[in-house]
Amino acid sequence: MLETLVIALREGIEAFLIVAITLAYLRKTGRAALASAVYTGTGLALVLSVVAAVLLREMVVTPLYEGLLALVAAVLVITMMVYMTRVARHLRSDIGHKIESAVAQSTGIASFLAIAGFTLLMITREGMETAFMIASLMGQTDTTAMTVGALLGLLLAAALAWGWSRYGHRVNLGRFFQVTTIFLGLFIVQLAIYAFHEFTEAGVLPLDNAYWHIATEPYGPEGQYGAWLSYALVLIPLGWLALAVWRARAPAAAQARS
Repeated sequence: MLETLVIALREGIEAFLIVAITLAYLRKTGRAALASAVYTGTGLALVLSVVAAVLLREMVVTPLYEGLLALVAAVLVITMMVYMTRVARHLRSDIGHKIESAVAQSTGIASFLAIAGFTLLMITREGMETAFMIASLMGQTDTTAMTVGALLGLLLAAALAWGWSRYGHRVNLGRFFQVTTIFLGLFIVQLAIYAFHEFTEAGVLPLDNAYWHIATEPYGPEGQYGAWLSYALVLIPLGWLALAVWRARAPAAAQARS
């Protein structure tokens, strides 16, 4: 449940921010009439993401399939972290440039389709990543808990995005992305171990699959060391957050005492 909550929260806040920044840019540049194109693209992206999630859920679950899914999810998490590290500070200006490129020399329905297509691509990227990452957990977590975690994550993402749009100066999104990046880094380790374990069960690796399948059993979600990793997914990001908050407040506290 925790993994799906954080995944949905992270991906959800990115998607909501993309929509919010796009709408704000359209209003600022006198193109508020194109807001409906943003809603259309977002709606289509959500439909495609749900369809992808359902298709992944309905696929035949085999060790080889679960291993491949976990491996793809790990790669997606890595690319997402690299992407957000590079563009997070310039997300607003990057979206503005892409919008200008999309609607350049376009009028009427062409501009509508350009903005809808831009939004569709941007949001579908987040939705597909979410679908793959959550699907990779299907063999490790109860489906009901996964669903509840994902819904809670989306609700929290919506609340955080609303707070950012209303009280942007008070919401430290930089710290949010740093904490979730630590979580996702540990999540990549978990996915890699799970993928390796499933590949050995399928017997597809060029090594002693039986031996390594047994050797990695304690590192699975229900194993002794796997449980420690699950605890680390919570404790390490929270510890880093507490340290960051303390370091930010320490100079002010020292100045107040002096």
